[in-house]
Amino acid sequence: MTVEVHSLGCRLNISESETLRGLLRGAEDQPEGLVVVNSCAVTAEAVRQTRQAIRRARKAHPDARLIVTGCAAEVERAMLAAMPEVDGIVANTAKLDPRAWNVPPAPIAPSPGLTARRAYTRGFVQVQNGCDHACTFCVIPQGRGPSRSRTVAEVLHDLAVHTDAGVNEIVLTGVDLTSWGGDLPGSPRLGTLCEAILARFPGLPRLRLSSIDGAEVDETLFALLASEPRVMPHVHLSLQHGHDLILKRMKRRHSRADALELVSGLRARRPEIAIGADLIAGFPTEDEEAHAANLSIIEELQVVHGHVFPYSQRPGTPAARMPQVEAATIRSRAGELREKIAGTRANWLTGLIGQPLSVLAERGAKGHAENFAPVRLPGRLPDHVQPGTLIRVTPARVVEGILES
Repeated sequence: MTVEVHSLGCRLNISESETLRGLLRGAEDQPEGLVVVNSCAVTAEAVRQTRQAIRRARKAHPDARLIVTGCAAEVERAMLAAMPEVDGIVANTAKLDPRAWNVPPAPIAPSPGLTARRAYTRGFVQVQNGCDHACTFCVIPQGRGPSRSRTVAEVLHDLAVHTDAGVNEIVLTGVDLTSWGGDLPGSPRLGTLCEAILARFPGLPRLRLSSIDGAEVDETLFALLASEPRVMPHVHLSLQHGHDLILKRMKRRHSRADALELVSGLRARRPEIAIGADLIAGFPTEDEEAHAANLSIIEELQVVHGHVFPYSQRPGTPAARMPQVEAATIRSRAGELREKIAGTRANWLTGLIGQPLSVLAERGAKGHAENFAPVRLPGRLPDHVQPGTLIRVTPARVVEGILES
């Protein structure tokens, strides 16, 4: 029987989809086949893509059981359940429970992101799930529930599985990664977890963090980001906007000045650090002044890895009740933000020419440096250079946004 898992959305979904693939091996005796769509609901566009993925999956597997899980299965449950292609819905909070799939439990409960077979060159390790915040534009707390941290022992167990398999880069993931530990005894901080990982696995070359909230960066985490060679010089901020009034209306917990102070402090100690950011274009009430502030913070922070989201009105959120920006204006402003980021990124990549880089080899003769710069690998690589191998590359040029040697 065919068992397929299609993942949409964030790194956390990728991690959980890997777990599902391992978990659902227990369902391989079902003759009709099983297809799971692990959905996303962060924007209306993500929901549209989820519906498309469902239709494609049904067309490719007309006789299989098609089950939908993920955030959209919570936020848009009725709509998805009404689709003729869908045979069932599994709650997002239950998708890693063998009982939800009628499969036998593993001898040890599956850890999010782990399977015996890795489909990715990095090891994604989920350390936290859910969110306790109430950003006015966001439906993710509805899809993921409150913040729940995994213990240090559970996280170290996952890392041991990955490192035993020869993984050279671990990516810590979570819905609100930097909130890790707040619900554990003693309320440890993410920096403490990172220290424990580095101490337990002295041979691990790379530890990378997914998106972090600058308001939650503790002193230990700051010190590691600023000076620890094995913690990658790549910080992706859940920034969302560059204008203080918009940030307040979003119910974010940082100001523009806070973001600038954090990045300037990191750069003072680690000049090579690369900054990424999530930015929303056209949030309700955003005027030209606010949009200009959104543009200018890209330059001030030197954002080189950017995720720009045109504001998407989500039913039931406070932002949906605010005065809305016209759709054409939102699209235009999103384009301007992307263009600004493309400019800072192009200059940054050009500045890396001639610098020896440690690159994690990936499929398709590509890879990423420690600062997450994309690198095209040389045409003739030794046979031992497989995906997941670390190699040294000195780029000589930038071609279509990718460094080449």
